[in-house]
Amino acid sequence: MDASRRNMNTLTLAQSLGGAGPTIVISLGGIVGQLIAPDQTLATLPVSLFNLGVAAGTLPAAFIMRRYGRRLGYTFGTLIGMMGGLIAASGIVTSAFWLFCLGTVAAGLYNAYVQSFRFAAADTVADGMKAKAISRVMIGGLAAAIIGPQVVIWTRDALPGIPYAGSFIGQSVLALLTLLVISRLRFPKPAAPGPKGISGGRPLSEIARSPRFVLAVSTGVVSYALMAFVMTAAPLAMVACGHTVGEAALGIQWHVLAMFGPSFFTGRLIARFGKEKIAMTGLVLLALCAISALTGLGLAHFWIALIFLGVGWNFGFIGATAMITECHTSEERGKVQGLNDFLVFGSVALASFLAGSLVNLEGGWSLMNWLVIPTTAVIFTALAVSRRRAAA
Repeated sequence: MDASRRNMNTLTLAQSLGGAGPTIVISLGGIVGQLIAPDQTLATLPVSLFNLGVAAGTLPAAFIMRRYGRRLGYTFGTLIGMMGGLIAASGIVTSAFWLFCLGTVAAGLYNAYVQSFRFAAADTVADGMKAKAISRVMIGGLAAAIIGPQVVIWTRDALPGIPYAGSFIGQSVLALLTLLVISRLRFPKPAAPGPKGISGGRPLSEIARSPRFVLAVSTGVVSYALMAFVMTAAPLAMVACGHTVGEAALGIQWHVLAMFGPSFFTGRLIARFGKEKIAMTGLVLLALCAISALTGLGLAHFWIALIFLGVGWNFGFIGATAMITECHTSEERGKVQGLNDFLVFGSVALASFLAGSLVNLEGGWSLMNWLVIPTTAVIFTALAVSRRRAAA
């Protein structure tokens, strides 16, 4: 087995384990907040801080990996993840809400490293295989969506009289297992930094102004932020419409399966039809999600909308990620990928904040879905114009 294929398999397994941690935080953050927060209005703060941690961690993670290499960078990231789980568990044991929040921030910082696994796989293969490599690693998210909830189920009562602390210890164990997996990675040594530590290639400001980069980032931002926007609000809207918590949870489960299941063939579709066309298809599916949600409030309307939302995110986000790999040279990739993830996950954090506010307004669920349609239309049009110009 050649080095690139071995790295791809290793990163897929690492994604399965590392990607399971966020599901624990998202599943239990609000519940634990209700138990130990001094003010119930702060109950969801741990989840919001987790998202902020992801956004805040992307640029430092990119710098560390550019300076010291991906393998050492991932080792450092997993150590943060291990500490984050233990800190969160300590916060639960001592009923210290601030300490629990600190643990979820650390989990977010760790997740900033996990999110770059897809780029690491693309960096080790030829240009024609990058989309398939990204799609392959994203398959690990499907396993993560199963592993995380199972860890919650099996460990939530592991410490008698202290519910949920065991689940965050389990999060630390997942980070430890990820550390063992990434020790098998073999990447070339990072290039020596230029004068005064400045990396090679074009200035980041110049790259960020290029139309191709702007379009790729905009596609990723819209695909991921709209997914987070609707997904965050959907369970609350379902319960408000008279559906049970179990039905809402099942809808989210189908959504997660729809997010990662297409990764088995998304890379091949991109190789056949092109990055822009698959990303445009993802945007259409996101719009169909909104249309389904606007046509009724029945259980089927919610579930169909969530399935469209998941598949649309997969096509849009993987297509956008593949577009980003065309925007940089090998010397520039660390800073470009870091800026991309900072912008994407910063927008995700903002979207999650907005969703919690809008869904509680009168007619908020409908308003949110009406906002999805013109947003997707703008990026769809930009992608279509870009393809037409490239063909010309």
